[in-house]
This record gives sequence, C-alpha cells and structure tokens, in this order.
Amino acid sequence: MNTYLILVRGINVGGRNRVPMAGLRECLEELGFSNVSTYIASGNVFVDSAKRADAIRAQIETTLPETFNLDDELIRVLVLTRTQLHAIINRKPEGFGEEPDKYHSDAIFLMGINSAQALSVFDPRDGVDTIWPGDGVIYSQRLSSQRTRSRLSKIMGTPAYKSMTIRSWRTTTKLLELLRR
Repeated sequence: MNTYLILVRGINVGGRNRVPMAGLRECLEELGFSNVSTYIASGNVFVDSAKRADAIRAQIETTLPETFNLDDELIRVLVLTRTQLHAIINRKPEGFGEEPDKYHSDAIFLMGINSAQALSVFDPRDGVDTIWPGDGVIYSQRLSSQRTRSRLSKIMGTPAYKSMTIRSWRTTTKLLELLRR
C-alpha cells in the first residue's frame, strides 16, 4: 500500500468546476481508495492505494467528469509519491521560497509535458519574474511589490497551460508535511 498526493487541476477556480471536498473524498472512497483526505479546496488529495500512479490518474480523470457537473471536461490529475514531492522541494533553486514577504513563490507542476516545453510559454518580466526549470516542475517567483506587473498570467492562454497545475510554495511544503503523516 502506497500513500499518494493527488493534485487535481482545474477544480474550484474562479467559480468554475465546483467540486466539494466532501464529495471528492466520497467519490475517491467509492473508487476503492483508503485514508482519503483533502487539504484546502483547490484539489489536493491524499490517498492510500496498492494501484500504480498511472492507473490512479487515469481512473480519477475518467471518473470526475462523470460524477460532478463540470464546466470544463479537461480535468487533469497528477499523482505523486512522497519521494517525488520531497525531491521537488529539495531541488528548489537556492533561496527559493525563503523570503515570503519579498517574493511570491509557486511550484508549477507539469502533467505530461517536460520543462523545456513548459518554459517556452513563459515570458518573465525582468526585475519582477524569475523562473527555473526543474524535474516535473517549474519554480516561479515574483517580486511581491510588483506582482501586478508579473507576466505569469500570460501562460493561462496557452495550450501548454492545460498541462500545468500551480501551488504556492507554502502549500507545496505543507503538502509534504501532511504526506509524511
């Protein structure tokens, strides 16, 4: 039995694709997952399962649109082990996420695309945005005092954006903490 973190892309954002966390937990329990729990309403789920990550992803991506009344059927799922999430956090760029009052830092998790493909849609603004490629992730940092000048939102109109899910660095590190329990 393995414990997994499931990141669901595209639910409960901007009033679209509303999926109540209680309903999501119930849905996953009905699929046979155990010890199902969620963290905040943005699609962070922990499950125990003997299934492989790719089988879990496929099952959830198929089931969610069948179970919930979604505005957008492109719901993507990323399934991570504790080891994978730990590696993402450990391989962060030096100093990344360590000055939360000065910078807003995000982990942009990649789903079915690599860092080179993802980086092609970013257009960082000098002095405001900084991005670094990682293994399965893009690390993004914006100067908090200049967040309104950031170009991060430009990625949202690109096809590659549908293969990404963003979590704040604070949420990302909290997810690892919860995954250790």
